[in-house]
Amino acid sequence: MTRKIEAVARAAVHPETEIIATSSKDGPPSIQGFLDVSTCVPGLLAEVARHPDVDAIVVACFDDTGVDAVRCLTTAPVIGVGEAAYHAAAMISPKFSVITTMSRSLPGLEANLMRYGLDRRCVRVRATDVPVLKLEEMDPGTLDKIRAEVKCAIEQDRAEAIVLGCAGMSDLMTQLSREFGVPVVDGVACAVTFAEALVKANLSTSKSCSYA
Repeated sequence: MTRKIEAVARAAVHPETEIIATSSKDGPPSIQGFLDVSTCVPGLLAEVARHPDVDAIVVACFDDTGVDAVRCLTTAPVIGVGEAAYHAAAMISPKFSVITTMSRSLPGLEANLMRYGLDRRCVRVRATDVPVLKLEEMDPGTLDKIRAEVKCAIEQDRAEAIVLGCAGMSDLMTQLSREFGVPVVDGVACAVTFAEALVKANLSTSKSCSYA
């Protein structure tokens, strides 16, 4: 899955931007709920510490796992793919729905939307109940479950944009947007694009209080 995310990231940035795609050597094989979120953070922080000279960091977990902790380690911009996707969707549509993996992930994503002040813009967070690692295969049955939830989000929620609620879905953005005729937002592409923009604008993580 890391290689899939890397390919999407490289396609979204300027050709001269270097992408270092890496994953934690410790922690759970995937992040699906509160327990996985808690146990993966030490490995994430260790991986960040191994790359002290990068200009920006993107945490490619839609739960935005450990983003605040990583911001405490660096002055470089740190962007979670969930937050990036929500803000992008809010800038291009009045209301959107999120299509994610497992039902047990819903409370965490809904809490993040409230924290970011975007819960009123999100009509609904929908679960496909497809395990994260199943997205690596992307067999016809898995794709059909995602497509079915996108269809329901448009017809029932009346969502005007769709946010893909897992980095493992990132390569479906163009395909689903063409099929359903609405913007489909991928957090990986948005996050690396925002990262480039923040670096270009010479903006860094604030150290005045919270992330000091």
